[in-house]
Amino acid sequence: MSKELLKIQDLHVSVEEKEILHGVNLTIGQDETHVLMGPNGTGKSTLGYAVTGNPAYSVTSGSIVFDGEDITELPVNERAKKGIFLSFQNPLEVPGVTLSAFIRSALEQKTGRLRLWDFKKKLKETMALLNMDESYAERDLNVGFSGGEKKKAEILQMLMLEPKLAILDETDSGLDVDAVRTVSEGVRLFRERTHGSLLIITHSTRILEALHVDAAHVMEEGVIVRNGGAELVEEINEKGFGSLKED
Repeated sequence: MSKELLKIQDLHVSVEEKEILHGVNLTIGQDETHVLMGPNGTGKSTLGYAVTGNPAYSVTSGSIVFDGEDITELPVNERAKKGIFLSFQNPLEVPGVTLSAFIRSALEQKTGRLRLWDFKKKLKETMALLNMDESYAERDLNVGFSGGEKKKAEILQMLMLEPKLAILDETDSGLDVDAVRTVSEGVRLFRERTHGSLLIITHSTRILEALHVDAAHVMEEGVIVRNGGAELVEEINEKGFGSLKED
Protein backbone atom coordinates (compact mmCIF):
# COMPACT_ATOMS: atom_id res chain seq x y z
CA MET A 1 0.00 0.00 0.00
CA SER A 2 1.21 3.49 -0.87
CA LYS A 3 1.57 6.09 1.85
CA GLU A 4 -1.52 8.29 1.95
CA LEU A 5 -0.89 11.65 0.24
CA LEU A 6 -4.37 13.16 -0.21
CA LYS A 7 -7.46 12.26 1.80
CA ILE A 8 -10.78 13.97 1.08
CA GLN A 9 -13.60 13.16 3.49
CA ASP A 10 -17.30 14.02 3.09
CA LEU A 11 -16.45 17.16 1.14
CA HIS A 12 -19.26 19.61 0.40
CA VAL A 13 -18.39 22.57 -1.83
CA SER A 14 -20.52 25.52 -2.90
CA VAL A 15 -20.12 28.24 -5.51
CA GLU A 16 -22.12 31.42 -4.92
CA GLU A 17 -24.19 29.56 -2.30
CA LYS A 18 -25.09 26.74 -4.72
CA GLU A 19 -23.77 23.37 -3.54
CA ILE A 20 -21.84 21.58 -6.30
CA LEU A 21 -20.17 18.73 -4.39
CA HIS A 22 -22.35 16.69 -2.04
CA GLY A 23 -20.06 14.62 0.15
CA VAL A 24 -17.04 13.51 -1.89
CA ASN A 25 -14.63 10.91 -0.49
CA LEU A 26 -11.32 10.24 -2.23
CA THR A 27 -7.91 8.95 -1.15
CA ILE A 28 -4.75 9.13 -3.28
CA GLY A 29 -1.50 7.49 -2.22
CA GLN A 30 2.02 8.63 -2.99
CA ASP A 31 3.30 7.63 -6.44
CA GLU A 32 -0.23 6.85 -7.68
CA THR A 33 -2.16 7.91 -10.78
CA HIS A 34 -5.91 8.37 -10.32
CA VAL A 35 -8.47 9.28 -12.96
CA LEU A 36 -11.67 11.21 -12.23
CA MET A 37 -14.16 10.78 -15.06
CA GLY A 38 -17.72 11.81 -15.76
CA PRO A 39 -19.86 13.87 -18.12
CA ASN A 40 -19.36 17.63 -18.31
CA GLY A 41 -20.95 19.61 -15.49
CA THR A 42 -20.81 16.89 -12.83
CA GLY A 43 -18.39 18.66 -10.47
CA LYS A 44 -15.03 17.23 -11.55
CA SER A 45 -13.30 20.59 -12.02
CA THR A 46 -14.90 21.90 -8.82
CA LEU A 47 -13.10 19.16 -6.89
CA GLY A 48 -9.78 20.19 -8.43
CA TYR A 49 -10.33 23.84 -7.55
CA ALA A 50 -11.39 22.94 -4.01
CA VAL A 51 -8.23 20.90 -3.43
CA THR A 52 -6.02 23.74 -4.67
CA GLY A 53 -7.88 26.32 -2.55
CA ASN A 54 -9.50 28.56 -5.16
CA PRO A 55 -11.38 31.14 -3.03
CA ALA A 56 -14.40 31.10 -5.36
CA TYR A 57 -15.11 27.54 -4.16
CA SER A 58 -16.35 27.43 -0.57
CA VAL A 59 -15.91 24.25 1.50
CA THR A 60 -19.03 24.14 3.67
CA SER A 61 -18.21 20.84 5.40
CA GLY A 62 -15.77 17.97 5.22
CA SER A 63 -11.98 18.02 5.13
CA ILE A 64 -8.96 17.92 2.84
CA VAL A 65 -5.81 16.38 4.32
CA PHE A 66 -2.58 16.59 2.31
CA ASP A 67 0.62 14.81 3.31
CA GLY A 68 -0.71 14.37 6.85
CA GLU A 69 -1.84 18.00 7.33
CA ASP A 70 -5.37 19.38 7.26
CA ILE A 71 -5.26 22.05 4.53
CA THR A 72 -8.99 22.73 4.33
CA GLU A 73 -8.53 26.34 5.45
CA LEU A 74 -5.13 27.07 3.88
CA PRO A 75 -4.91 29.74 1.14
CA VAL A 76 -4.02 28.73 -2.40
CA ASN A 77 -0.39 29.96 -2.24
CA GLU A 78 0.36 27.89 0.86
CA ARG A 79 -1.08 24.78 -0.77
CA ALA A 80 1.11 25.37 -3.81
CA LYS A 81 4.20 25.63 -1.60
CA LYS A 82 3.31 22.29 -0.04
CA GLY A 83 3.38 20.67 -3.48
CA ILE A 84 -0.08 20.87 -5.08
CA PHE A 85 -0.24 21.85 -8.76
CA LEU A 86 -3.25 22.41 -11.02
CA SER A 87 -3.15 22.39 -14.81
CA PHE A 88 -6.16 24.48 -15.80
CA GLN A 89 -8.76 23.43 -18.34
CA ASN A 90 -8.57 26.94 -19.84
CA PRO A 91 -5.15 28.45 -18.95
CA LEU A 92 -5.24 32.20 -18.36
CA GLU A 93 -3.27 34.75 -20.36
CA VAL A 94 -0.96 36.94 -18.26
CA PRO A 95 0.24 39.97 -20.26
CA GLY A 96 3.50 41.49 -19.05
CA VAL A 97 4.83 38.32 -17.39
CA THR A 98 6.97 35.99 -19.47
CA LEU A 99 6.64 32.23 -19.22
CA SER A 100 10.24 32.07 -17.95
CA ALA A 101 9.67 34.72 -15.27
CA PHE A 102 6.45 33.08 -14.12
CA ILE A 103 8.08 29.67 -13.66
CA ARG A 104 11.16 31.13 -11.96
CA SER A 105 8.99 33.09 -9.52
CA ALA A 106 6.93 30.00 -8.69
CA LEU A 107 10.09 27.96 -8.12
CA GLU A 108 11.60 30.60 -5.84
CA GLN A 109 8.40 30.72 -3.81
CA LYS A 110 8.82 26.99 -3.28
CA THR A 111 12.58 26.57 -2.88
CA GLY A 112 14.12 30.01 -2.31
CA ARG A 113 16.42 31.94 -4.64
CA LEU A 114 17.78 30.16 -7.71
CA ARG A 115 20.97 30.68 -9.67
CA LEU A 116 19.87 32.14 -13.00
CA TRP A 117 22.25 29.93 -14.98
CA ASP A 118 20.97 26.75 -13.35
CA PHE A 119 17.36 27.77 -13.90
CA LYS A 120 17.88 28.62 -17.56
CA LYS A 121 19.73 25.35 -18.16
CA LYS A 122 16.95 23.26 -16.64
CA LEU A 123 14.26 25.27 -18.45
CA LYS A 124 15.97 24.80 -21.81
CA GLU A 125 16.36 21.06 -21.27
CA THR A 126 12.76 20.64 -20.18
CA MET A 127 11.39 22.64 -23.11
CA ALA A 128 13.35 20.41 -25.46
CA LEU A 129 11.69 17.33 -23.95
CA LEU A 130 8.31 18.84 -24.85
CA ASN A 131 9.38 19.96 -28.34
CA MET A 132 8.78 23.59 -27.37
CA ASP A 133 10.54 26.38 -29.22
CA GLU A 134 12.90 28.19 -26.81
CA SER A 135 11.48 31.55 -27.88
CA TYR A 136 8.28 30.78 -25.94
CA ALA A 137 10.22 31.22 -22.69
CA GLU A 138 10.41 34.99 -23.31
CA ARG A 139 6.84 35.41 -24.54
CA ASP A 140 4.11 36.66 -22.23
CA LEU A 141 2.44 33.75 -20.47
CA ASN A 142 -0.12 32.16 -22.81
CA VAL A 143 -0.60 35.40 -24.79
CA GLY A 144 -1.08 34.43 -28.41
CA PHE A 145 -0.47 30.75 -27.61
CA SER A 146 -2.58 28.14 -29.39
CA GLY A 147 -4.59 25.69 -27.30
CA GLY A 148 -1.88 23.06 -27.64
CA GLU A 149 0.88 25.54 -26.76
CA LYS A 150 -0.98 26.59 -23.61
CA LYS A 151 -1.28 22.98 -22.49
CA LYS A 152 2.41 22.35 -23.22
CA ALA A 153 3.27 25.43 -21.14
CA GLU A 154 1.27 23.97 -18.24
CA ILE A 155 3.07 20.63 -18.52
CA LEU A 156 6.38 22.53 -18.65
CA GLN A 157 5.47 24.24 -15.37
CA MET A 158 4.61 20.88 -13.82
CA LEU A 159 7.94 19.34 -14.85
CA MET A 160 9.88 22.35 -13.55
CA LEU A 161 8.02 22.62 -10.23
CA GLU A 162 7.97 18.86 -9.51
CA PRO A 163 4.91 18.94 -7.22
CA LYS A 164 3.93 16.09 -4.92
CA LEU A 165 0.45 16.09 -6.47
CA ALA A 166 -0.44 17.30 -9.96
CA ILE A 167 -4.10 17.78 -10.84
CA LEU A 168 -4.66 17.86 -14.60
CA ASP A 169 -8.04 19.30 -15.55
CA GLU A 170 -9.05 18.22 -19.07
CA THR A 171 -5.45 18.63 -20.21
CA ASP A 172 -6.14 16.78 -23.47
CA SER A 173 -9.31 18.73 -24.31
CA GLY A 174 -9.31 20.28 -27.78
CA LEU A 175 -5.84 19.04 -28.72
CA ASP A 176 -4.85 17.35 -31.96
CA VAL A 177 -3.21 13.93 -31.97
CA ASP A 178 0.36 15.25 -31.97
CA ALA A 179 -0.30 17.65 -29.09
CA VAL A 180 -1.96 14.89 -27.04
CA ARG A 181 1.08 12.70 -27.65
CA THR A 182 3.45 15.44 -26.46
CA VAL A 183 1.36 16.20 -23.38
CA SER A 184 1.09 12.49 -22.57
CA GLU A 185 4.87 12.17 -22.82
CA GLY A 186 5.26 15.10 -20.44
CA VAL A 187 2.94 13.43 -17.94
CA ARG A 188 4.88 10.18 -18.28
CA LEU A 189 8.16 12.02 -17.66
CA PHE A 190 6.69 13.65 -14.56
CA ARG A 191 5.82 10.25 -13.11
CA GLU A 192 9.19 8.78 -14.09
CA ARG A 193 11.34 11.66 -12.81
CA THR A 194 9.50 12.71 -9.65
CA HIS A 195 7.29 9.77 -8.64
CA GLY A 196 4.68 12.40 -7.87
CA SER A 197 0.99 11.54 -7.74
CA LEU A 198 -1.54 12.48 -10.40
CA LEU A 199 -5.26 13.20 -10.42
CA ILE A 200 -6.31 13.34 -14.07
CA ILE A 201 -9.74 14.92 -14.57
CA THR A 202 -11.21 14.02 -17.94
CA HIS A 203 -14.26 12.88 -19.85
CA SER A 204 -12.20 11.14 -22.54
CA THR A 205 -9.42 8.57 -22.37
CA ARG A 206 -6.89 9.77 -24.94
CA ILE A 207 -4.34 11.01 -22.41
CA LEU A 208 -4.59 7.72 -20.50
CA GLU A 209 -3.51 5.45 -23.33
CA ALA A 210 0.22 5.64 -22.52
CA LEU A 211 -0.15 5.81 -18.72
CA HIS A 212 -0.47 3.25 -15.94
CA VAL A 213 -3.66 3.98 -14.02
CA ASP A 214 -3.87 2.87 -10.39
CA ALA A 215 -7.48 3.86 -9.76
CA ALA A 216 -10.45 5.34 -11.60
CA HIS A 217 -13.47 7.16 -10.21
CA VAL A 218 -16.74 8.23 -11.83
CA MET A 219 -18.50 11.41 -10.71
CA GLU A 220 -22.18 12.12 -11.26
CA GLU A 221 -24.06 15.14 -9.91
CA GLY A 222 -21.35 16.10 -7.44
CA VAL A 223 -20.79 12.65 -5.96
CA ILE A 224 -18.34 9.86 -6.79
CA VAL A 225 -20.65 7.01 -7.74
CA ARG A 226 -18.16 4.35 -8.78
CA ASN A 227 -14.57 3.42 -7.90
CA GLY A 228 -12.37 0.86 -9.60
CA GLY A 229 -9.09 0.17 -11.32
CA ALA A 230 -7.92 0.60 -14.90
CA GLU A 231 -10.62 -1.81 -16.01
CA LEU A 232 -13.23 0.80 -15.09
CA VAL A 233 -11.86 3.08 -17.81
CA GLU A 234 -12.43 0.31 -20.37
CA GLU A 235 -15.92 -0.28 -19.05
CA ILE A 236 -16.75 3.39 -19.50
CA ASN A 237 -15.44 3.28 -23.06
CA GLU A 238 -17.75 0.37 -23.83
CA LYS A 239 -20.91 1.29 -21.91
CA GLY A 240 -20.74 5.03 -21.28
CA PHE A 241 -21.32 6.78 -17.97
CA GLY A 242 -25.06 6.28 -17.60
CA SER A 243 -24.86 2.58 -16.73
CA LEU A 244 -22.26 2.95 -13.97
CA LYS A 245 -24.17 4.50 -11.08
CA GLU A 246 -24.12 2.39 -7.97
CA ASP A 247 -27.41 1.52 -6.31
